[in-house]
Amino acid sequence: MHTTEPRPMSARKSDALSGRARVPGDKSISHRALMFGGLAAGETRITGLLEGEDVLRTGEAMKAMGATIEKRGDEWIAHGTGNGALLEPEAPLDFGNAGTGVRLTMGLVGSYDMTTRFIGDASLSKRPMGRVLDPLKEMGLQVLSAEPGDRLPITLRGPKHAAPISYRVPMPSAQVKSAVLLAALNTAGVTTVIEPVATRDHTEKMLAGFGASLEVETDADGVRHIRIEGQPKLIGQTIAVPADPSSAAFPLVAALIVPGSDVVIESMLMNPTRTGLVTTLMEMGADIEILERRNEGGEDVADLRVRGSELKGVTVPEDRAPSMIDEYPVLAVAASFAEGDTVMQGLEELRVKESDRLSAVADGLKANGVECEEGEASLRVTGRPGGKGLGGGTVQTHLDHRIAMSFLVMGLATEKPVTIDDQTMIATSFPDFTALMTRLGATLD
Repeated sequence: MHTTEPRPMSARKSDALSGRARVPGDKSISHRALMFGGLAAGETRITGLLEGEDVLRTGEAMKAMGATIEKRGDEWIAHGTGNGALLEPEAPLDFGNAGTGVRLTMGLVGSYDMTTRFIGDASLSKRPMGRVLDPLKEMGLQVLSAEPGDRLPITLRGPKHAAPISYRVPMPSAQVKSAVLLAALNTAGVTTVIEPVATRDHTEKMLAGFGASLEVETDADGVRHIRIEGQPKLIGQTIAVPADPSSAAFPLVAALIVPGSDVVIESMLMNPTRTGLVTTLMEMGADIEILERRNEGGEDVADLRVRGSELKGVTVPEDRAPSMIDEYPVLAVAASFAEGDTVMQGLEELRVKESDRLSAVADGLKANGVECEEGEASLRVTGRPGGKGLGGGTVQTHLDHRIAMSFLVMGLATEKPVTIDDQTMIATSFPDFTALMTRLGATLD
């Protein structure tokens, strides 16, 4: 639980940012690397792992179920239990603030004949788990106990023999899709996930890399059908985790809004299911040059050169939301400095993140003089080029790391400083954030 005293932080108008930035490894891939490494037979070697609290909780959970995972030098080495051979954990699995970790692990254990209890911090305990549990119940999972609204703490009991299912995902959610695919690993027969709107596809790519028999077909309507054969033998792999686009978003937007900046972001993941923010910023007139495109470990990677730019407001298509859901807070910050209105739609998912992110963003913008209009699932931001008259407010972060970092970026280009009420939770996804931004020339105190 969060018992530490809040530590406020302010960002002030900064001179041009410059230099090279290597942001932490991708969070989604890091969670899965430890999970699949802890499950696969033999040895998995991982470089570039995001060593944030969230990811390390996933590693601890895998260790509690029989895997050995340790850091040696710059590498993480996992020796897995072998697929189908996880052990019942002796104590509750504590996921802290890790929504991805807890939901994927529920899927993983959901088809095992064992009892598993999940707990988390105050923020995670407010987040609903029902949409992950619904398909798992169809496979035979029982929820022995849960807080109202399917919230943590939750105790699950897997079936003696899980049943394969065909499941149509009711909302775009990589976590729900992944939970079903992971449950299928210990389920005889073929499980199918039908995905009307494509979401990040790291689970499919990585499972195939570890040796799962999996096929993905897209029908004439663009609906993806993912079929996985149960009980495959998974074999340890070598994984280089690319830089996280959601973390890269902060120095990227900072370089765009601070005049005269010139920053290179190294080895960023360019998987098309994750590049919605870059696409949107370029439509707004951002000067972003994509350099050295290459393939690393089955994923597209590139370096990005970003220069200070005069942005113009745009309407972001609703169907882009799944490819940039975590980046809307920092896009709203970029929009605050653009000429005209930026309209974002299809944001329902933001209501159930670490905080009600949509309200948190709108409140933070208003506190700093930005004109904006919050809808049920939309946000309209009216920008002020040059940040004239903006800033001077304190932002309530609601223990949400992305709200905290987004508004610190904002303060680097506003007339008056921007303060956040607490910086402690930034460590969950980006422990090096303050140091990296300061190296580029940001004024944070």
